[in-house]
Amino acid sequence: MTPETKLAAEVSAGVPATAAARAVESTFPAREAGITVIEPGRGWLSWNLRELGEYRELLYFLVWREIKVRYKQTVIGAGWALLQPVMTMAVFSLFFGRLAHMPSGGLPYPIFFYCAVLPWSYFAGALAGATGSLVEHQRVITKIYFPRVLLPLSSVVAGLLDFAIAFVLLVGMIFYYGLAPGAAVLWVPAFLLLAIVTAFGAGLWLSALNALYRDVRYVMPFLIQFWMFASPVAYPSSLVPERWQWLYGLNPMAGVIEGFRWAFTGQARPDGALLAVSSAAVVAMLLGGLAFFRRVEGTIADVV
Repeated sequence: MTPETKLAAEVSAGVPATAAARAVESTFPAREAGITVIEPGRGWLSWNLRELGEYRELLYFLVWREIKVRYKQTVIGAGWALLQPVMTMAVFSLFFGRLAHMPSGGLPYPIFFYCAVLPWSYFAGALAGATGSLVEHQRVITKIYFPRVLLPLSSVVAGLLDFAIAFVLLVGMIFYYGLAPGAAVLWVPAFLLLAIVTAFGAGLWLSALNALYRDVRYVMPFLIQFWMFASPVAYPSSLVPERWQWLYGLNPMAGVIEGFRWAFTGQARPDGALLAVSSAAVVAMLLGGLAFFRRVEGTIADVV
C-alpha cells in the first residue's frame, strides 16, 4: 500500500487527518516525496502571523461573501442596517424615555440611546455571525486547509458596513439636536477598535464552543439579550454606585458604550476606573479566546 493510499484509507476510516499524516510521514518522509504536511502549531498562542498575511485575499472574499449573502434577495437591502437600530430607538425612547423617565444625563433620550445602540448593534451582530461561522462553513473546513480564525474574523469585519450605514444617521441627529462633540470625538476610532476586539475575542470563544457543543446556538439569543441589559444601553452607568464602577467595568461593552456617548455628545465623561477595567477585560478576553481557539483548532475538522 502506498503512503497516499494509506492516508486516504485512514482518513475515510475516521482517523484524524493529523494522525494519518504523521503515520505517512513516519513511513515515507514528506521531504523525499515532495508532500507538504500541515500540522497545527505547538502552543496555545503559536499563531503564524505571516501565514495569516498570506491568506488576506481569502479574508477579503469571506467578508465580501458575508455581505452579499446577508442582503441577497432582500427588498430594502442594506437599509436593514438602519431600520433595526431606528425601530429599537423609537421603542426604547417611548417606554424608557417618555414613560419611565429614565435619566439621560441632560441629553435628549433618542440621541442618548442611539449613541449606545450604535456600537451595541454592531457588537451583537458581529458576535452572532462569528459564533456560527465555523458550523456554517463546515463543508469547507473538512475539505481544505486555511487558518480557521479567518471565519470568525470575517464576520466581525463584515459588520463594520452596517455600522457605517447606521453611523450616518447619528451624524444627522447630532446636527439636528445642535450638539457639539468637541475634541472628544477624536476618541471614536479608539472606542470602535475596542468594540471590534471585544466582538472578535468573544467570537473566538463562542465559535469554538459552538463547534464542540451545538447547544451554544440556543443560548446565544438569551446571552445577547442579557448582555444588552447588563450594559448601559438604555440607562447611564452613573446609576451604578461609584464603589461598584470597577466591577461593572468587567463588562467590556460598558466602557465602549459610555465612551461613544462621551465622544459624540461631549457630556458625561466615563469613569476612569470603568474604562481601565473594561480595557483590561477586553485584552484578557482576546488572549483567552486566541488560546482556546488555538487549542481546539486542530480537532475542529473532526468534530464540526
